[in-house]
Amino acid sequence: MLVSGKEILNHAHENGYAVGAFNVNNMEQVQAIIEAAEETNSPVIIQASQGGLAYAGVEFIAEMGKVAAKNASVPVAIHLDHGTDFKQIMLCLRNGFTSVMIDASHYELDENIRKTQEITEMAHAVGVSVEAELGKIGGTEDDVSVDEKDATYTDPEEAEKFVRETGIDYLAIAVGTAHGPYKGEPKLDFDRIKVLKERLDMPLVLHGSSGVPEESIKKAVSLGINKINIDTDIRMAFHKAVKEFVSKNPDVYDPRKIVGPARSAMKEIIADKMRMFGSKGKAWK
Repeated sequence: MLVSGKEILNHAHENGYAVGAFNVNNMEQVQAIIEAAEETNSPVIIQASQGGLAYAGVEFIAEMGKVAAKNASVPVAIHLDHGTDFKQIMLCLRNGFTSVMIDASHYELDENIRKTQEITEMAHAVGVSVEAELGKIGGTEDDVSVDEKDATYTDPEEAEKFVRETGIDYLAIAVGTAHGPYKGEPKLDFDRIKVLKERLDMPLVLHGSSGVPEESIKKAVSLGINKINIDTDIRMAFHKAVKEFVSKNPDVYDPRKIVGPARSAMKEIIADKMRMFGSKGKAWK
Protein backbone atom coordinates (compact mmCIF):
# COMPACT_ATOMS: atom_id res chain seq x y z
CA MET A 1 0.00 0.00 0.00
CA LEU A 2 1.22 3.48 -0.87
CA VAL A 3 1.68 5.76 2.14
CA SER A 4 3.54 8.95 2.97
CA GLY A 5 7.12 8.92 4.10
CA LYS A 6 6.04 10.64 7.31
CA GLU A 7 3.63 7.83 8.16
CA ILE A 8 6.34 5.20 7.71
CA LEU A 9 9.05 7.08 9.57
CA ASN A 10 6.89 8.29 12.44
CA HIS A 11 6.02 4.65 13.09
CA ALA A 12 9.73 3.78 13.07
CA HIS A 13 10.49 6.75 15.34
CA GLU A 14 7.81 5.75 17.83
CA ASN A 15 8.77 2.06 17.83
CA GLY A 16 12.57 2.27 17.78
CA TYR A 17 13.62 0.81 14.44
CA ALA A 18 14.84 2.00 11.03
CA VAL A 19 13.33 1.66 7.56
CA GLY A 20 15.49 0.94 4.55
CA ALA A 21 15.37 3.45 1.70
CA PHE A 22 16.70 1.73 -1.40
CA ASN A 23 17.66 3.51 -4.62
CA VAL A 24 16.20 2.35 -7.92
CA ASN A 25 16.99 2.90 -11.57
CA ASN A 26 15.08 0.04 -13.23
CA MET A 27 12.26 -2.46 -12.86
CA GLU A 28 14.40 -5.27 -11.44
CA GLN A 29 15.50 -3.12 -8.52
CA VAL A 30 11.90 -2.19 -7.72
CA GLN A 31 10.88 -5.85 -7.84
CA ALA A 32 13.80 -6.89 -5.62
CA ILE A 33 12.90 -4.27 -3.01
CA ILE A 34 9.21 -5.21 -2.88
CA GLU A 35 9.92 -8.95 -2.79
CA ALA A 36 12.34 -8.46 0.12
CA ALA A 37 9.83 -6.26 1.95
CA GLU A 38 7.07 -8.85 1.51
CA GLU A 39 9.38 -11.67 2.60
CA THR A 40 10.42 -9.85 5.79
CA ASN A 41 7.07 -8.07 6.37
CA SER A 42 8.87 -4.73 6.44
CA PRO A 43 7.69 -1.22 5.61
CA VAL A 44 9.96 0.17 2.90
CA ILE A 45 10.93 3.29 0.98
CA ILE A 46 11.64 3.14 -2.74
CA GLN A 47 13.76 6.13 -3.67
CA ALA A 48 15.38 7.58 -6.76
CA SER A 49 18.12 10.16 -7.10
CA GLN A 50 18.06 12.87 -9.72
CA GLY A 51 20.53 10.74 -11.70
CA GLY A 52 18.17 7.78 -11.50
CA LEU A 53 15.28 9.93 -12.68
CA ALA A 54 17.35 11.29 -15.55
CA TYR A 55 18.14 7.72 -16.60
CA ALA A 56 14.68 6.15 -16.32
CA GLY A 57 12.37 9.18 -16.34
CA VAL A 58 10.27 10.58 -13.52
CA GLU A 59 7.07 9.08 -14.91
CA PHE A 60 8.55 5.58 -15.28
CA ILE A 61 9.98 5.56 -11.74
CA ALA A 62 6.76 6.97 -10.28
CA GLU A 63 4.50 4.51 -12.08
CA MET A 64 6.68 1.50 -11.24
CA GLY A 65 6.66 2.56 -7.60
CA LYS A 66 2.91 3.11 -7.52
CA VAL A 67 2.15 -0.24 -9.16
CA ALA A 68 4.53 -2.00 -6.76
CA ALA A 69 2.94 -0.26 -3.76
CA LYS A 70 -0.61 -0.96 -4.94
CA ASN A 71 0.07 -4.69 -5.11
CA ALA A 72 2.14 -4.88 -1.91
CA SER A 73 0.77 -5.94 1.46
CA VAL A 74 3.36 -3.77 3.26
CA PRO A 75 3.52 0.04 3.53
CA VAL A 76 5.54 1.62 0.69
CA ALA A 77 6.64 5.23 0.19
CA ILE A 78 8.15 6.69 -3.00
CA HIS A 79 10.88 9.19 -2.25
CA LEU A 80 13.09 11.64 -4.17
CA ASP A 81 16.66 11.36 -2.88
CA HIS A 82 18.90 14.47 -2.86
CA GLY A 83 16.62 16.82 -4.72
CA THR A 84 18.63 19.91 -5.64
CA ASP A 85 16.64 21.01 -8.69
CA PHE A 86 13.37 22.88 -8.10
CA LYS A 87 11.77 21.68 -11.36
CA GLN A 88 12.69 18.07 -10.63
CA ILE A 89 11.10 18.28 -7.18
CA MET A 90 7.92 19.75 -8.70
CA LEU A 91 7.79 16.90 -11.23
CA CYS A 92 8.01 14.38 -8.41
CA LEU A 93 5.17 16.09 -6.56
CA ARG A 94 3.01 16.06 -9.71
CA ASN A 95 3.74 12.41 -10.48
CA GLY A 96 2.75 10.90 -7.17
CA PHE A 97 5.88 10.71 -5.06
CA THR A 98 4.86 10.59 -1.39
CA SER A 99 8.13 12.00 -0.05
CA VAL A 100 10.81 14.35 -1.38
CA MET A 101 14.21 15.46 -0.18
CA ILE A 102 15.32 19.04 -0.68
CA ASP A 103 19.09 19.07 -0.39
CA ALA A 104 20.30 22.64 0.06
CA SER A 105 23.03 21.61 2.50
CA HIS A 106 25.76 23.15 0.35
CA TYR A 107 24.34 26.62 1.12
CA GLU A 108 24.87 28.61 4.31
CA LEU A 109 22.37 27.93 7.09
CA ASP A 110 19.96 30.79 6.40
CA GLU A 111 19.79 30.03 2.67
CA ASN A 112 19.37 26.31 3.39
CA ILE A 113 16.46 27.21 5.67
CA ARG A 114 14.88 29.51 3.07
CA LYS A 115 15.05 26.99 0.24
CA THR A 116 13.89 24.12 2.45
CA GLN A 117 11.01 26.18 3.82
CA GLU A 118 9.81 26.93 0.29
CA ILE A 119 9.72 23.25 -0.72
CA THR A 120 8.18 22.14 2.57
CA GLU A 121 5.25 24.53 2.21
CA MET A 122 4.49 23.31 -1.32
CA ALA A 123 4.95 19.62 -0.54
CA HIS A 124 2.86 19.71 2.63
CA ALA A 125 0.08 21.46 0.71
CA VAL A 126 -0.37 18.29 -1.37
CA GLY A 127 0.24 15.81 1.45
CA VAL A 128 3.84 14.95 0.59
CA SER A 129 6.48 14.51 3.31
CA VAL A 130 9.83 16.32 3.29
CA GLU A 131 13.39 15.38 4.17
CA ALA A 132 16.24 17.88 4.31
CA GLU A 133 19.93 17.74 5.14
CA LEU A 134 22.00 19.76 7.58
CA GLY A 135 25.76 19.40 7.62
CA LYS A 136 27.65 18.08 4.61
CA ILE A 137 27.96 14.33 3.96
CA GLY A 138 31.14 13.46 2.08
CA GLY A 139 31.46 11.39 -1.09
CA THR A 140 29.66 11.33 -4.42
CA GLU A 141 26.16 10.21 -5.36
CA ASP A 142 25.18 10.98 -8.95
CA ASP A 143 25.29 14.80 -9.25
CA VAL A 144 25.87 15.45 -5.52
CA SER A 145 29.55 15.52 -4.58
CA VAL A 146 31.28 16.72 -1.40
CA ASP A 147 35.03 16.47 -0.97
CA GLU A 148 36.13 14.79 2.26
CA LYS A 149 37.83 17.98 3.47
CA ASP A 150 34.57 19.90 3.01
CA ALA A 151 32.37 17.46 4.93
CA THR A 152 30.98 18.92 8.16
CA TYR A 153 29.04 17.29 10.99
CA THR A 154 25.53 18.41 11.94
CA ASP A 155 25.49 20.97 14.75
CA PRO A 156 22.70 20.25 17.30
CA GLU A 157 21.91 23.93 17.96
CA GLU A 158 21.70 24.70 14.25
CA ALA A 159 19.55 21.58 13.80
CA GLU A 160 16.99 22.83 16.33
CA LYS A 161 16.72 26.17 14.53
CA PHE A 162 16.59 24.46 11.14
CA VAL A 163 13.80 22.04 12.05
CA ARG A 164 11.78 24.70 13.85
CA GLU A 165 11.89 27.19 10.97
CA THR A 166 11.48 24.78 8.05
CA GLY A 167 8.81 22.41 9.38
CA ILE A 168 10.43 19.35 7.75
CA ASP A 169 9.32 15.83 8.65
CA TYR A 170 12.73 14.12 8.97
CA LEU A 171 16.34 15.25 8.95
CA ALA A 172 19.39 13.74 7.25
CA ILE A 173 22.36 14.23 9.56
CA ALA A 174 26.12 14.21 8.91
CA VAL A 175 27.75 12.00 11.56
CA GLY A 176 30.64 10.29 9.77
CA THR A 177 29.16 8.37 6.84
CA ALA A 178 29.91 9.08 3.17
CA HIS A 179 28.31 8.36 -0.19
CA GLY A 180 29.88 5.66 -2.35
CA PRO A 181 32.39 2.92 -1.47
CA TYR A 182 34.54 3.40 1.65
CA LYS A 183 38.34 3.26 1.52
CA GLY A 184 38.50 2.41 5.24
CA GLU A 185 36.03 1.67 8.01
CA PRO A 186 33.70 4.62 8.69
CA LYS A 187 33.65 5.98 12.24
CA LEU A 188 30.22 7.22 13.28
CA ASP A 189 29.77 9.93 15.91
CA PHE A 190 27.29 8.07 18.13
CA ASP A 191 27.27 10.78 20.80
CA ARG A 192 26.12 13.30 18.18
CA ILE A 193 23.30 10.98 17.05
CA LYS A 194 22.13 10.64 20.65
CA VAL A 195 22.16 14.39 21.27
CA LEU A 196 20.37 15.17 18.00
CA LYS A 197 17.66 12.60 18.75
CA GLU A 198 17.08 13.99 22.24
CA ARG A 199 16.94 17.60 21.10
CA LEU A 200 14.89 17.11 17.93
CA ASP A 201 12.63 14.16 18.90
CA MET A 202 11.92 13.32 15.26
CA PRO A 203 12.91 10.71 12.64
CA LEU A 204 16.62 10.95 11.74
CA VAL A 205 18.16 9.81 8.46
CA LEU A 206 21.53 8.17 7.80
CA HIS A 207 22.93 8.57 4.29
CA GLY A 208 25.95 6.75 2.86
CA SER A 209 25.20 3.57 4.79
CA SER A 210 26.46 0.97 2.30
CA GLY A 211 29.59 -0.58 3.74
CA VAL A 212 29.02 0.58 7.33
CA PRO A 213 29.65 -2.37 9.72
CA GLU A 214 26.54 -4.11 11.05
CA GLU A 215 27.37 -3.35 14.68
CA SER A 216 27.64 0.37 13.86
CA ILE A 217 24.32 0.34 12.02
CA LYS A 218 22.55 -1.40 14.90
CA LYS A 219 24.00 1.03 17.43
CA ALA A 220 22.96 4.00 15.30
CA VAL A 221 19.41 2.60 15.12
CA SER A 222 19.33 2.09 18.89
CA LEU A 223 20.26 5.78 19.30
CA GLY A 224 17.51 7.07 17.03
CA ILE A 225 18.24 6.60 13.32
CA ASN A 226 14.95 5.76 11.53
CA LYS A 227 15.72 5.92 7.80
CA ILE A 228 18.82 4.32 6.31
CA ASN A 229 19.78 4.92 2.67
CA ILE A 230 21.30 2.08 0.67
CA ASP A 231 22.48 2.35 -2.94
CA THR A 232 26.08 1.19 -3.45
CA ASP A 233 25.55 -2.26 -1.88
CA ILE A 234 22.67 -2.91 -4.29
CA ARG A 235 24.71 -1.82 -7.30
CA MET A 236 27.60 -4.03 -6.26
CA ALA A 237 25.31 -7.06 -5.83
CA PHE A 238 23.88 -6.39 -9.30
CA HIS A 239 27.32 -6.08 -10.85
CA LYS A 240 28.70 -9.22 -9.22
CA ALA A 241 25.71 -11.37 -10.24
CA VAL A 242 25.70 -10.17 -13.86
CA LYS A 243 29.46 -10.56 -14.17
CA GLU A 244 29.37 -14.12 -12.80
CA PHE A 245 26.46 -15.14 -15.03
CA VAL A 246 28.00 -13.72 -18.21
CA SER A 247 31.39 -15.31 -17.50
CA LYS A 248 29.75 -18.72 -17.05
CA ASN A 249 27.25 -18.29 -19.92
CA PRO A 250 28.99 -16.21 -22.60
CA ASP A 251 26.54 -17.27 -25.34
CA VAL A 252 23.37 -16.29 -23.50
CA TYR A 253 21.88 -13.04 -24.80
CA ASP A 254 18.40 -13.11 -23.26
CA PRO A 255 18.27 -10.08 -20.90
CA ARG A 256 15.84 -11.91 -18.61
CA LYS A 257 18.32 -14.70 -18.01
CA ILE A 258 21.17 -12.25 -17.46
CA VAL A 259 19.38 -9.85 -15.16
CA GLY A 260 17.24 -12.44 -13.33
CA PRO A 261 20.12 -13.64 -11.11
CA ALA A 262 21.00 -10.01 -10.36
CA ARG A 263 17.45 -9.36 -9.15
CA SER A 264 17.73 -12.33 -6.79
CA ALA A 265 21.12 -11.13 -5.51
CA MET A 266 19.76 -7.64 -4.86
CA LYS A 267 16.73 -9.08 -3.04
CA GLU A 268 19.00 -11.08 -0.75
CA ILE A 269 21.08 -8.02 0.16
CA ILE A 270 17.97 -5.88 0.73
CA ALA A 271 16.30 -8.49 2.97
CA ASP A 272 19.49 -8.74 5.04
CA LYS A 273 19.49 -4.96 5.47
CA MET A 274 15.86 -4.96 6.58
CA ARG A 275 16.64 -7.52 9.28
CA MET A 276 19.69 -5.50 10.32
CA PHE A 277 17.65 -2.28 10.57
CA GLY A 278 15.04 -3.92 12.78
CA SER A 279 12.14 -3.39 10.34
CA LYS A 280 11.39 -7.12 9.92
CA GLY A 281 7.85 -7.83 11.09
CA LYS A 282 7.06 -4.13 11.60
CA ALA A 283 4.68 -3.69 8.65
CA TRP A 284 1.12 -2.76 9.59
CA LYS A 285 -2.07 -3.35 7.63
